[in-house]
Amino acid sequence: MCTSQPHANVPEIIGKKRDKMDLSAEEIGYFVQGVTKQTIQESQIGAMLMAIRLQGMTKEETMNLTKEMKNSGNVLQWPKDFSGLVVDKHSTGGVGDKVSLILAPALAACGCKVPMISGRGLGHTGGTLDKLESIPGFNITQSPEQMKDILKTVGCCIVGQTADLVPADKKLYAIRDVTSTVDSLPLIAASIISKKGAESLNALILDVKYGEGALYKEIHGARELAQYLVDVGNHLGIQTAAALSRMDNPIGRCVGNSLEVIESIECLKGKGPKDLEELVSCLGSHLLHMCRKAESLKAGEKAIKDVLKDGSALAKFQAMLVAQGVTTDKAKDLCQGKEVLTRAKKQEELKAQAGGVVQAIHSLPVAEVLHELGAGRNQPDEPINWSVGIELLKTVGDKINKGDPWIRIHFENPPLSEKQMSLLQKSLVIGEKAQEGPLVTEIIQTQSQGGKGHSCPP
Repeated sequence: MCTSQPHANVPEIIGKKRDKMDLSAEEIGYFVQGVTKQTIQESQIGAMLMAIRLQGMTKEETMNLTKEMKNSGNVLQWPKDFSGLVVDKHSTGGVGDKVSLILAPALAACGCKVPMISGRGLGHTGGTLDKLESIPGFNITQSPEQMKDILKTVGCCIVGQTADLVPADKKLYAIRDVTSTVDSLPLIAASIISKKGAESLNALILDVKYGEGALYKEIHGARELAQYLVDVGNHLGIQTAAALSRMDNPIGRCVGNSLEVIESIECLKGKGPKDLEELVSCLGSHLLHMCRKAESLKAGEKAIKDVLKDGSALAKFQAMLVAQGVTTDKAKDLCQGKEVLTRAKKQEELKAQAGGVVQAIHSLPVAEVLHELGAGRNQPDEPINWSVGIELLKTVGDKINKGDPWIRIHFENPPLSEKQMSLLQKSLVIGEKAQEGPLVTEIIQTQSQGGKGHSCPP
């Protein structure tokens, strides 16, 4: 952390950025220290965030901000025998995105160490921690020493951000949320990469989504963010790449916390939906290749698929559950497909109003309806109903007849309204032929890694 004092006070630093002037490393360090130590007024923090949002930051400024945020709290340290093996992924958020639940144990089964620090859902996107907390006894709060022990014995853990890990980010993010500065490219990059930097990673893959259910509707915006994140991550010393993936249809066949856990377990048995397995194996192959656990992307993809089929990834998932507080019996029963998770008391199926081939299932209306039914939250501490969710009985590419059930909604209170049923029906697009394509459309890397291109094996 920067300790030298600049010859400026906070209003002068804010004024420089307001007037499109570059901030020095010392000035950025002084600002981050003030945020962390709470010696700067919230109004000043908000003013600085808005100045950054309006005037932007150079890459050098962003990298200095990221570094200072990373060093604002504890930085995790790992044993020497973890060297080169510590990896993680980050997703910009999607509908039905349960990739972390599968990818972390799959990578552990391939010999990696995965200290995955995840978040809760807010708005229409689901959160990895919410999914895992639907499992009775699962504890997302683990100290650095506990994380180290779990990585030694299991190889992966999925935890929440602790108060002493990147505390500057926690404060800045809360103020960004109420000052309309969430969409600032430098602030997004600093927030994401500072947390990953504090994990002391060797390799990081970013899943940057675009489409109807994503932050960026068009690919060019997602590409710009991905390149920005990759550049900042590599500058911080983390070997970083990003995948651009389509987020028009829900990922897999289930959306909703408990249902997504159940679907994840099916994928860990090698029986998951094709699109979900494609995304897991693509992201996993890049991480295995980057940390030299696979000679090629094709070999990395095969390694991920092998551990999903032979049961070793599922065994890692079960061991992680036990290590994080789930009883041995409950973890075993869950992984064997027994009823462990709470199920919604009510279910309703909707029927197709025409016949043909499913061309699309728009993800945003699905997410918005589930949010209204209690699966999501508007405030960070708001409780959610883990059992609320939907199952897609038909998905993109499937033939469908008029009157066929295509979706099953799991709900309790409030009940499903006519308006919500209408929204769901409109999300189903039926035509003569499906317009299918790869879920991951582009890989973004630094020039030294080979530039950008379609880098997932066919």
